[in-house]
Amino acid sequence: MSLYCATGSIETDLSPRQLQNLLAEALAQLGPRNRVLVVPPDQSREHSRAGELTSYAWQYYGDRLKAVLPALGTHTAMRPDQIAHMFGDVPQNLFRIHNWRTDVETLGEVPSTFIHEQSEGKLSYAWPAQVNRLISQGNFDLILSIGQVVPHEVIGMANYTKNILVGTGGREGINRSHYLGAVYGMERIMGRAENPVRSVLNYASDRFLRHLPIVYVLTVVAFRAEGGLAVRGLFIGDDAECFHLAADLSLKVNFEILDTPLKKAVVYLDPGEFHSTWLGNKAVYRTRMALADSANLIILAPGVKDFGEDQIIDALIRKYGYRGTPATLAAVKANADLAHDLSAAAHLIHGSSEGRFNITWCPGHLTRQEVESVGFNYADLNTMLQRYDPEKLTHGYNQVDGEDIFFIANPGLGLWAHRSRL
Repeated sequence: MSLYCATGSIETDLSPRQLQNLLAEALAQLGPRNRVLVVPPDQSREHSRAGELTSYAWQYYGDRLKAVLPALGTHTAMRPDQIAHMFGDVPQNLFRIHNWRTDVETLGEVPSTFIHEQSEGKLSYAWPAQVNRLISQGNFDLILSIGQVVPHEVIGMANYTKNILVGTGGREGINRSHYLGAVYGMERIMGRAENPVRSVLNYASDRFLRHLPIVYVLTVVAFRAEGGLAVRGLFIGDDAECFHLAADLSLKVNFEILDTPLKKAVVYLDPGEFHSTWLGNKAVYRTRMALADSANLIILAPGVKDFGEDQIIDALIRKYGYRGTPATLAAVKANADLAHDLSAAAHLIHGSSEGRFNITWCPGHLTRQEVESVGFNYADLNTMLQRYDPEKLTHGYNQVDGEDIFFIANPGLGLWAHRSRL
């Protein structure tokens, strides 16, 4: 097991040239590779810098880079324009689409006794370790798994083996891992590198992925005080060490601890990244521990037009809504369709305020009736954009017409909590 790059600190600000050079130095340590697969995230993680790093890998390997498989998980496949925007000059004919319902192979199974233990007795199903067949059957001599480590609602800290086992995983693996995290408790998981869901993935990785030539390329990205984003770290390796180093740095630069709970937060969702509540509810997940009881969370979402990322899950969200944990658990027990898609059930739990604070969605392409039918409040986007103009607000505390608000320009880049909830 090896660590090929470990560069970063809370002050580090890696330039594109530095990123390219560090990646090239790490790849040189691997020796000659002739059949390379790159597994980056999709456009919903554009700020990870994975697009650039994929391009640098293509420049390094040339025609030895045989395919790029975006780790879509349950997300919609990337369009050609999204690929061009994120990955630049990487040839589009290299890109493959992951279908989480049909394209997977099960490599092994984590026993139900382990799930029972990790869930504190709440669940007792086995967990299938599933990956896209291109990974398991593509005969690659290098699989570069590229992505960003940042606090995450399902896995505590995003990336590492999640990119493979969930990002290119199958229906049962994704459903059951998400449900485990939701039942255990999102607020007990977020910001923690070690937790029940990570333990399950580590169990599977140690037993079922060892034979695959996977090298992890992990970034840590944070807001600059003066505006914009900085790459605070780059960690490359083939075992957990690079992940833990990245996670430690991410907690220092992505986790903002507030002295007092927020009474009003305004979150902006970039339309290039967020087009569904499935993705956009990061605004809920990442702020919930910072919000006071009866606080108001306003989500400005000009690109949001759907609830789910695929038609089946969209229909489930519309049917059952964001009604809180007790209602969702009861619906799972009573309804086969929701029990069959446990990741949807987990998402409904994650996206609910549990009645503790108020969530107002301001979507560009959903009606008041649609938004209110799933349990959210609705406000007109244009009206709210005039009041809370993202171009005029700065990250953090602002005053708008005498009102104190906390503004977040991208919820995917952090986690916010007040001390009383830690």
